[in-house]
Amino acid sequence: MDFITGFDRDQLVMMDFESAVGPDSWARIVDMFVDILPMGELGFNDVLNNEGRPPYRSSDMLKLYLYGYKNKLRSSRQLEHACKVNIEVIWLLKGLRPSARKVAYFRKENAKAFKLAFRHFVGLLKDWELIEGETIAIDSFKIREQNALKNNFNQNKIDRHIDYIDNKILEYRQQLDTADQDDLTQEVQDKIAYQESKKDRYRTIEKQLRESGETQISLTDPDARSVVIHRNIVNVGYNVQAGCDAKHKLFVNNDTGTVNDTHALSPMALDAKALLGVEEMKTLTDKGYTTAKHLEICTDNGITPYSSPKEHSSQHNGLYPMIDFKYGATKDTYTCPPIRS
Repeated sequence: MDFITGFDRDQLVMMDFESAVGPDSWARIVDMFVDILPMGELGFNDVLNNEGRPPYRSSDMLKLYLYGYKNKLRSSRQLEHACKVNIEVIWLLKGLRPSARKVAYFRKENAKAFKLAFRHFVGLLKDWELIEGETIAIDSFKIREQNALKNNFNQNKIDRHIDYIDNKILEYRQQLDTADQDDLTQEVQDKIAYQESKKDRYRTIEKQLRESGETQISLTDPDARSVVIHRNIVNVGYNVQAGCDAKHKLFVNNDTGTVNDTHALSPMALDAKALLGVEEMKTLTDKGYTTAKHLEICTDNGITPYSSPKEHSSQHNGLYPMIDFKYGATKDTYTCPPIRS
């Protein structure tokens, strides 16, 4: 019995890329979807230069990104490599090989257009009756970002750094008063100059924070925020809000603007309602979203929120917690808790 062997590499083979990609391949779905998108309306603008090398079409670059997202090819270098070795990507882009730099810049320059493309897709799912729009479940998940915690600042953190620097400068100035040797004096003066330069840097960051109007600022990724990732471990990342339709569990909308769930209910609900074009809607959320202000906003705009009750912040204020009132579905009434003695 012989081993199973492969083909002869020196043998000339006639083939076409069309037959190399299966009929149910994800690449074919991406190809079809992007071809029906109104790229110009979404903000993908193809501009031909009068000089230099012609650009890639936005539709080809978007196809590459969508294929990479499904197949966990997230970095620009992974996508560049896939254009050279992945038979489905070669078929999808018709042999184009954009560089990692080109891929990265396309993502950076078309952030808003990417979001509009997703919203357009949700509209298509609604037209195809795959999204019902009657009940939307809203929840959040946290993801880390490449911004280090040391490059994330709020006003308290900046004040601590400046206070530390001021104390160090004061300490160095006291050393200057007692220094006798010229070499030691020069060394201390260099340390003071270094601390002054650090202080100027923090003052610049403080100015940027004040001008942004935000409570914190990240230097590497301006959109990232300091969030509690897991079990009180603080890291820089995103608290991603996501809305999901009840019919087929398909995503409807998302947002990364908040660091917790307290103020996210009504913005997410109103956004989903407007996107789906419905008159009335229901939402399902956990107790992290239970805030009287946002429950009222939802109710006033034709949205019925079903949110888990939040435990009272103080159990010793003489009031009854909401969860002590028992609901009776048969009579549609609430039973009050026993009177406290």
